Amino acid sequence: MLQTKDLIGKPFQDGGRGPESYDCWGLVLEVFRRYGIELPDYQISCNADLNIDKQINAERCNWVRCHGEIPVPALVVIQESGLCDHTGVYTGNGRFIHARQKVGVVKEAVEQPVWKRRIEGFYVPGR
Repeated sequence: MLQTKDLIGKPFQDGGRGPESYDCWGLVLEVFRRYGIELPDYQISCNADLNIDKQINAERCNWVRCHGEIPVPALVVIQESGLCDHTGVYTGNGRFIHARQKVGVVKEAVEQPVWKRRIEGFYVPGR
């Protein structure tokens, strides 16, 4: 399993693409890159929830939804109030890494009640 410990604690910055700070998509790009997977970059402000939701839904044709055992890495799509407005990366052992606005980069359990309610699904690049 690839290490992401060096990312934990990095500050959140809207539009952050590393290595000093990240937003949620910038962190996804970095973690997938470490696994040898290049993803397209989308420069959407973290405050533009509707635009984030539109982009995620437009890109669904390029991703395969995971059922059963979740592979590593897998994109974690997170929603609030019906909009898919946040992303992270499943890193195995029931945990995912993501960049939170007020906290920075953290690793948390997918089974925590707050995330269990909000995680829309897990996806891998494909199609």
